Amino acid sequence: MFTGIIETLGQITNLEKEGSNLHITVTSNITSELKIDQSVAHNGVCLTVVTIKDKEYTVTAIEETLKKTSLNNLTVGEKVNLERAMILGSRLDGHIVQGHVDQTGICTSISEKDGSWFFSFEYDATLNNPTIEKGSITIDGTSLTVVNSGKNTFSVAIIPYTYEHTRFGSYKVGTVVNLEFDVIGKYVSKLMANRG
Repeated sequence: MFTGIIETLGQITNLEKEGSNLHITVTSNITSELKIDQSVAHNGVCLTVVTIKDKEYTVTAIEETLKKTSLNNLTVGEKVNLERAMILGSRLDGHIVQGHVDQTGICTSISEKDGSWFFSFEYDATLNNPTIEKGSITIDGTSLTVVNSGKNTFSVAIIPYTYEHTRFGSYKVGTVVNLEFDVIGKYVSKLMANRG
């Protein structure tokens, strides 16, 4: 489990395909604190550390993960949002995040207003993942509050700190992002659908 509060940015140093898997090597300022088998969210995707060497570590994404996320779009040199699994008993500053991406979305607009930024996104509504006004959404692992919610669109407001310390500062119109919808909302939606 994660909180959606990004700890740091890592940088992709190598990408290696092996069969249908993708080995992703990252350098970061938390590498020295990691252990083999530890879970780390990369742009919101929970992946397991498989090797550590000096300042770099490697995780592996399987075919199913690559199909449902934007990890196939990664490039060497690109920065990724990183968060280690939460520690039970500490504050939950964001919201409950599983690190299981539901689908991808695409950035459709970016605007600045009075020192903050508004980002709008579209996603495939046929997958029945709901957003609600003032509800939670995770974008590339970042816990955020939905500002506007439509059938297949939503917006979020980004404060300067988040803009500067996550991938949001590099987003452009057309950027593909990983979306994890609010777990409570997903369960309520499923229960309501089953009740007919």
